[in-house]
Amino acid sequence: MSGTTKVYLITGFLGSGKTTLLNRFIKQFPPDRKLMILMNEFGEVGVDGTLVENEDLEMLEISKGSIFCACVKTDFVKGLYAISKEIRPDILFIESTGVANPSDLKKDLKLPIFSNGFEFKEQICMIDAAHFLGAHGAFQSIDKQLASSTLFLLNKIDQADRPTIERIKDVVKQHRPDPVIYETTYANIDLSGLVFSEEVQEAASDLVSEVLMTPEEVEAYAESLLSDPASEVTPPDRLLSAVYRWEGNTVEQFKELVARIPKAVVRSKGFLESQGETLLFSYVMGDWELAPRKIPPERSYQKNLIVFIGPPEAMQDLEKMVPQAGMSPSPVLVQ
Repeated sequence: MSGTTKVYLITGFLGSGKTTLLNRFIKQFPPDRKLMILMNEFGEVGVDGTLVENEDLEMLEISKGSIFCACVKTDFVKGLYAISKEIRPDILFIESTGVANPSDLKKDLKLPIFSNGFEFKEQICMIDAAHFLGAHGAFQSIDKQLASSTLFLLNKIDQADRPTIERIKDVVKQHRPDPVIYETTYANIDLSGLVFSEEVQEAASDLVSEVLMTPEEVEAYAESLLSDPASEVTPPDRLLSAVYRWEGNTVEQFKELVARIPKAVVRSKGFLESQGETLLFSYVMGDWELAPRKIPPERSYQKNLIVFIGPPEAMQDLEKMVPQAGMSPSPVLVQ
């Protein structure tokens, strides 16, 4: 069947730069072609979706867990169905959560309900040069992402020395012989030869109409997939996500909070409002930064909601420090 949507999956561990790469794609995307983004986050609050730098872009956000596990598998399939039958973009970029095992995606794209509407093209794995060696071996999802990827962007090379970069490449080669690896900072790479070089013979939006399944039928179909014993329905790592509200007023107060974050917390992010300014907080395995960032008015509810991701013991320690750290539990608390 012609007129299929080309699918590119962006994977990589927490904080590796997937959303930064996605914004590079958006800026370089040909204006005469139709783009769609499907963004998946492990936490309940979708911080990364707010960071996408195109307000007019078609985008679907799925939170609360990995699109490749049972917790949101049905949402993922229903989203893909809507994309294949209603939106029909030329290219679909899927940004997966940093703890995802992506091995099931290619099979999902070939489900009969999509009528061959998707063509999987490439899995791009982002690698954080500053933190990869510390995380590899501790998290199974990293091995699974490396083994299933075909293109690697070794990001943040400005934060690592040359011996470290070469050691990372050796690890990648253990999972993928003869890998294609690009070294980048801030995911700065010319994508024209990697993604946009192919001519589209027939736009996916020109497909002929067909009889659509009802929402109830799609729901039932998606639920039935969870009983497939061959499906990857459990996350590969024991990581939890929690959302807390920061109740302080100044950056100095927030810095005191950051100093108390348990060392085992892997990732934290959120938008901090201080003295009339909005700052993006990004924390990866002990390293963190605050940077000014404007967010759309409709996303103002996200201000001062901080997402934390870590193993169960770290989240227990975090919960104990909350009353003394100027935070309070959010009505949203997920795992």
